[in-house]
Amino acid sequence: MSPSAWRTAFAVLLSCGVVGAAAWLVFFSPVLGVRDIAISGNAGLPDDQIRRAAAVPDHQPMATVDVELVRRRIAALRQVESVSVERGWPGTLKVRLVERRPVAVVLSAGKASVVDRHGVVIEIRDIAPAGLPSLQVGRFGEGDPATRAALTVLSALPADLARRVQLVRAVSAEDVSLRLGDGRTIMWGGAERTRDKARIALTLLQRPADSYDVSSPDVVTVK
Repeated sequence: MSPSAWRTAFAVLLSCGVVGAAAWLVFFSPVLGVRDIAISGNAGLPDDQIRRAAAVPDHQPMATVDVELVRRRIAALRQVESVSVERGWPGTLKVRLVERRPVAVVLSAGKASVVDRHGVVIEIRDIAPAGLPSLQVGRFGEGDPATRAALTVLSALPADLARRVQLVRAVSAEDVSLRLGDGRTIMWGGAERTRDKARIALTLLQRPADSYDVSSPDVVTVK
């Protein structure tokens, strides 16, 4: 074999060695393994609970982590509304999540189910937590139109009105009503034009009355 052929063969072997070493470093070595899971966006969920749900072994090579699988595991936690997972080289998994925000309580069979704006039950308690309005519908459920309408209204209320609401009732998706802590009632109607309805309701509440009907914001009534 000529000297040039030997040099070519050596270069090929050297290249293969470099590629092999790099592949080992990335896919098999703990040098580029997971050393930390950085979590942001959680207020109620402890970091340890999220890390347990992620189920990523310490020092697992970063390149072999199935980030979509990790995302689904964390998303399965009842308190999580959305979550993203990405690699932060050389050794950090970055988890960003949005927790479900409680907006109402559904009372049933002596228990209090705390629900978010989508109707997802976040937790079940023996006693309803203070500060959340009760939700009354004919058939509570994520797919129930009346449930969705009532929770959509609650979620869109401005803070100065939302804090007064003690009970939200929905006979149908177009028949939502709010009962305030002082006993007064606001007939809300459907979930559309909530901003207009809230603005009008706050103005009307300055007038003494038992009930206010803002279901049609262009023609309101007070009784």
